[in-house]
Amino acid sequence: MATNAELIYFIQSSFRSVWALEVVRELRSHAGIEVAPERLVAELRASDLIVRQSLKDLSAAGIVQIDSSGRAKYAPATTELDGLVAAAIAHYAAAPGSVRRAILFASNRDLAAFAEAFRLRGKP
Repeated sequence: MATNAELIYFIQSSFRSVWALEVVRELRSHAGIEVAPERLVAELRASDLIVRQSLKDLSAAGIVQIDSSGRAKYAPATTELDGLVAAAIAHYAAAPGSVRRAILFASNRDLAAFAEAFRLRGKP
């Protein structure tokens, strides 16, 4: 079982938005079944762009598989990854604010690092 710090790190490194966590939660609830992005859009009341970007990110993270027609299914690369996803979903259900803040912090940290790369040297 992952520690709280390990779980937060997993959430921050695996989910670029809460929508991605919602997408994986929905796919996991239909484990083994390929789901069309349009169905996820309708069920989650999300935009097509958000769902497709989330699927792309989740696929890159080894959490979902996407077939040639764009249909996705929950298929974590390892049992450890499946356990982390389950723990992330449970943590989100129990403390949604904590998960939102963790994801937002990771996004802001990346943005701050990007901005710092362009900051002029010699100026405070």
